[in-house]
Amino acid sequence: MATFLKSATILEVNDVTVSEAFYREKLGFAPGNFFGEPPTFCVMGRDAVTLLLDKTRTHPRATPLNQYWALYIYVDDVDAVAAEIAARGVPFEREIETQDYGCRDFDVRDPDGHIVGIGQFLKG
Repeated sequence: MATFLKSATILEVNDVTVSEAFYREKLGFAPGNFFGEPPTFCVMGRDAVTLLLDKTRTHPRATPLNQYWALYIYVDDVDAVAAEIAARGVPFEREIETQDYGCRDFDVRDPDGHIVGIGQFLKG
């Protein structure tokens, strides 16, 4: 059977450069690779997480059409990541909580309204 190697999350955004700045400056992603002039697509990452920012629609929606989380990032130390992000001035949409599904996590909201969950598996 073939092996799945990697996945990436695609987020629809209103302004690729604004979104790239948020994920780079506030969440610590590496600078993105832009495509188009003006940019309509960007590929960026942090560690094993790849994020694709896509501006393909002509009429922006008031809120993203997605489930609760548009992106969920697993980390090895949720408290350290929360402290890092708080130090960068990012307000939490939901404070750190221990969940019944075996994670300790929190949420932030990006400039397009997407909710990003950041969590750590609890040792069971």
